[in-house]
Amino acid sequence: MKSLRAQLTLFWLILLTVCVGLAMVMVLLFRHSAGLQIEQAQARAAASCGAIAQRYAKSLNDPQRAEPQLDLLQVLLQLVLVAEPHVEGGVWRAGQGFIAYAYPTYEGTSVKRDVPEAEQAHIAALSQVVARRQQADTDVVRASREALIVSACPLQSPGKDLAAWTMTRTSLATLDAQRSLRWGLGALLAFVLASGLWLGTIVLRGRRHLQRLHDQLAQADGSEAAPPISPTGLRELDALISGLNGYRARFEAARSQLREAERSRSRDQRLAALGRMTGGIAHEIRNPIAAMRLKAENALAGPPERQPQALQLILDQVGRLDGLVQSLLAVVQPLNLQLQPVGLADFGHQRLAAAQRQADQRGVKLALQVPEALCAQLDANHLARAIDNLLDNAVRHAPAGSTVALTIAQAAGGGLTLTVRDHGPGVPPELQGQLFEPFATGRPDGTGLGLALAREVALAHGGELRHEAPADGGARFTMELPWRAC
Repeated sequence: MKSLRAQLTLFWLILLTVCVGLAMVMVLLFRHSAGLQIEQAQARAAASCGAIAQRYAKSLNDPQRAEPQLDLLQVLLQLVLVAEPHVEGGVWRAGQGFIAYAYPTYEGTSVKRDVPEAEQAHIAALSQVVARRQQADTDVVRASREALIVSACPLQSPGKDLAAWTMTRTSLATLDAQRSLRWGLGALLAFVLASGLWLGTIVLRGRRHLQRLHDQLAQADGSEAAPPISPTGLRELDALISGLNGYRARFEAARSQLREAERSRSRDQRLAALGRMTGGIAHEIRNPIAAMRLKAENALAGPPERQPQALQLILDQVGRLDGLVQSLLAVVQPLNLQLQPVGLADFGHQRLAAAQRQADQRGVKLALQVPEALCAQLDANHLARAIDNLLDNAVRHAPAGSTVALTIAQAAGGGLTLTVRDHGPGVPPELQGQLFEPFATGRPDGTGLGLALAREVALAHGGELRHEAPADGGARFTMELPWRAC
């Protein structure tokens, strides 16, 4: 089994070696390059010439009247140039030519006292231009083996016809090594390219393994168990795959336990709700039956014209009992969800349309906030009943002229939230603890089953319904459901 770490470490060592070799080559080229040598020689020649001019200016009492003194010029040349190896220099004057010369660091067997004959014309031409312009200048003449650097600067004189000059040479012998350098750099480049190809092969192999791993993970859509992942042959990646397979097994076991816990929780809640509903059902049924009995007895004992009125009241009470039974069945019976793609924008408009008549009667405005393209897998029928109950409660408690808002959004954590907000008096504190229990209501004509049914719908979807009391008044009910994409 090949180790990805070992391969990358070996490649890193190869790249390090290549970088060190290239760095050494660059340092050697930098130190021995002809351009750098010429630049350094120019700097030495110009600095020496400038030093001669400065010392000469300091030695004159009256620069506008003084004539050049040959002995003084010779001494100055000697003092300045003795500190500059391989730099020679002198003084040129218009009409007289070279009037002083010195080469203190000359390495010959005797003292050199003559200006090099081959360079005299070039030095004189440059000195003439500098004396006329009164501005220092440096010239470089390249040859096959060396470069000649001549620098000239004006000296103070009444006729502005005096100039100092310095000259040095630099070897261009490093040009002979260009062929060897080309071969060396070519070998290094080939080595780098080969290493790059090798790295590319490793990366492509790794990408193929990762793509296969991604494809296997993508086979599970969240509704079924994820398939086991096969090994790739790379030790580090296979360790990760082994950890993922172990996590998959633990996750599936935990998901099964969670589902069983949810079923047990739902059963327990239903049983507890049934126990609490017993007293409420007896009270809710006893009142209509008592009213119907009283009306029937009065109708039988009284004149016949009272019978239609009594029958109408009996029918109203029967209708109330029928609605109560339907609501009880909806709360008590298990909800069998039929999930299907639901466009939440259309769903929200439909719910507001269903509540519009009641809102108009109470002078309440309805508002909807939902992204147009939002779609989720939901049971539209059960969810519609839950939202209708929430909107009905909100419209009943909202003051005239206020707004009841339905907001549908995808939560940051990946869930779906449906929120109904009103600006009414809010839920009384004594009801908040039992708000979602059947028959817990603050209205004389209410059954308290609407919020219980809405919470059952949220639980059946694997979510929750919660109540909040905003700081600015009113009530906010938020249904939080798991996200199931279309």
